[in-house]
Amino acid sequence: MAATEKSLESEAIPYETIDRVLDTYKGDPSAIIPILQDIQEALDYVPKEGIGYLGDQLGVSPAKIYGIATFYAQFRLQPKGKHTIMLCVGTACHVNGAKLVGNTITDELGIKGGETTGDGLFTYEEVACIGCCSLSPVMLIDGETYAMLTPKSTRKILKDFRGKTDEQNENE
Repeated sequence: MAATEKSLESEAIPYETIDRVLDTYKGDPSAIIPILQDIQEALDYVPKEGIGYLGDQLGVSPAKIYGIATFYAQFRLQPKGKHTIMLCVGTACHVNGAKLVGNTITDELGIKGGETTGDGLFTYEEVACIGCCSLSPVMLIDGETYAMLTPKSTRKILKDFRGKTDEQNENE
């Protein structure tokens, strides 16, 4: 398979990476899951725009590949943001207001769980448990714990964090 660079929707898709992975599996259509895993390992996500190309190369319907990629939670169809927000939605956090905190994150950043902001700054994930039940509701931003959250404190944390990130970008 020839390595080519194509552009769809103004985003260059790394076809050479997809070709390299396909070569590893000799284009075997029965290896769709490991192929998707290897593409994600190489790129940190499976480019949605590359699924049609992958289907063409494997002789498999892009709808089948898309169905597999969206069925398994391990696959991401967009790059992760520079910063990852993980909100615990486990029992203790749920009972203590995680839903309100999640609504605040969505309101503040304009994204839902599993999505990334348009500027690529934040990815928001909802997780089953962080292990800080006595501090619930809890979220992590890049591994730093924020506890006993309320909608007001969550909004302040996100604004402060965004402000710090803007300062860092200006200093670079």
